[in-house]
Amino acid sequence: MTSEFVETSFANPVLKGFYPDPSICKVDSSYYLINSTFAYFPGIPVFKSDDLVNWKQIGNALDRPEQLDLEGLEVSQGVFAPAISYHNGVFYIINTIVGGKNNFIISASNPAGPWSNPTWLPEVEGIDPSMFFDENGKTYVVFNSNPPNNLPEYDGHRTIKIIELDVKNLKTVGEAKIIINKGAKQEDKPIWIEGPHIYNRNGFYYVMAAEGGTAEDHSEVVFRSKSVLGPYKSYENNPILTQRNLKNTRKNPITSTGHADIIEDNLGNWWGVFLGCRPYDGDNHFNTGRETFMAPVKWENDWPIFDLEGDVVKDHYQITLEKPFANIPSVNADFIDEFNTDILAFDWLFLRTPKEKWYSLLNGELTINTRSETTSGTSNPSFIGYRQKHLFGEVTTNLSFKAVAENEKAGLIAFQNEKHYYYLCKSLKENKPVVQLLKSSEKGIEEIAFKSIKENDKISFKIEAKGTFYNFYYSINNTDWLVLNKNVDATFLSTKIAGGFVGTIYGMYTTSLGEKSTNKAIYHWFKNKNLN
Repeated sequence: MTSEFVETSFANPVLKGFYPDPSICKVDSSYYLINSTFAYFPGIPVFKSDDLVNWKQIGNALDRPEQLDLEGLEVSQGVFAPAISYHNGVFYIINTIVGGKNNFIISASNPAGPWSNPTWLPEVEGIDPSMFFDENGKTYVVFNSNPPNNLPEYDGHRTIKIIELDVKNLKTVGEAKIIINKGAKQEDKPIWIEGPHIYNRNGFYYVMAAEGGTAEDHSEVVFRSKSVLGPYKSYENNPILTQRNLKNTRKNPITSTGHADIIEDNLGNWWGVFLGCRPYDGDNHFNTGRETFMAPVKWENDWPIFDLEGDVVKDHYQITLEKPFANIPSVNADFIDEFNTDILAFDWLFLRTPKEKWYSLLNGELTINTRSETTSGTSNPSFIGYRQKHLFGEVTTNLSFKAVAENEKAGLIAFQNEKHYYYLCKSLKENKPVVQLLKSSEKGIEEIAFKSIKENDKISFKIEAKGTFYNFYYSINNTDWLVLNKNVDATFLSTKIAGGFVGTIYGMYTTSLGEKSTNKAIYHWFKNKNLN
């Protein structure tokens, strides 16, 4: 090799934390990657890389309330499995809103935005659509759908359908056709064939899809045909990606791998991005959600295969770059926000769509109005969150808040869903200032720890993740951390117990628990740090 090529490596996951269902496309020498966001707003983060190693978030595709109404949806409804593509100078994202109006397309000339308002596709039922632009000028949508005659033979019996799309007018043409029934090995009654993508290479059309559900049995399978409309033949060695047959006792396991997309780089090498999970114990508990991983892909007898260099997804893979890459701050690095800008950074999340401006940024302070909405409901609470990215890490914040009633609270929350969260906050108890640790329950919330404090203008909170435990601290002087509660069960926020498809979010959160309030919480900084 000449000196213009550089050998390096990248670390998995390439996107740590709740970044599931990756989809990727390449335009010229740049790569663009997007993920699901479910009931969080803004929806669909857009990442850019010039080398597949360094990723930078350049925007969010659904960043305006008129594009995305999430009111009333549960956390694991909403934005499912978006797919990004590029054709004739236009970027497209096709997506499903589960619990909403279902499938739609948005477009943009610049992937950083602005993206158009949705065009809905009522004829495309089911979930996980993606677009394919054929060499003959026709465009197709391929998607997960119902079994023949809507009569499933067993639970999890699904199909992959294809329908032509008039891409100029964004309208479907004709009727949808089933091209894959059940899955890769029909005799085994495969479940939940979904997340399909179509590729065209060496005279073959390939349908690659996830199969087996999103837990430990998750996998990726592939089919091929000489015609885009089929018939499609299943690869005899399917699945081409899975970790389901490996022992739970293996070191640093990656589980639940699947829902993949593949891309060719400038040097003719192929890569696959896919979701995976990092459990912190042998029982597959994880709080960081489904994350984005990457691995090499090789072609054998005109079939794509994930080349894991063994059975196990590795934490590092080698990659050859055309030239030294720019030193871009890693999206997985320690994070600090001192709120000295006019707008929030791209990676902050709201829980559902804000219908009013209940926060402001000014002179290094993020002011959040204390409102009646709560994280136990399905509206938009006064919550601004950041993904938990580390199995062993800590998040800290500093705020000014003085409760005037016991229902008024402000602090730091570790939130998985409406029924699974821990809330570390400042409030009143018997009209005296306290710090509290609250836990969601079937009855709403329960107090599991509290300490009386002297009223102080500012207070700091810290949540420490230690794998199977969380530790909760507070500080009055911003120097000495005092324990409120240690070794609190972290598995309560794991996907295995809490269910759903998201990950834990650390949120700055203030609420008056259903009562009207004119109070405010002023946050001075927020830090997220890796402790590995």
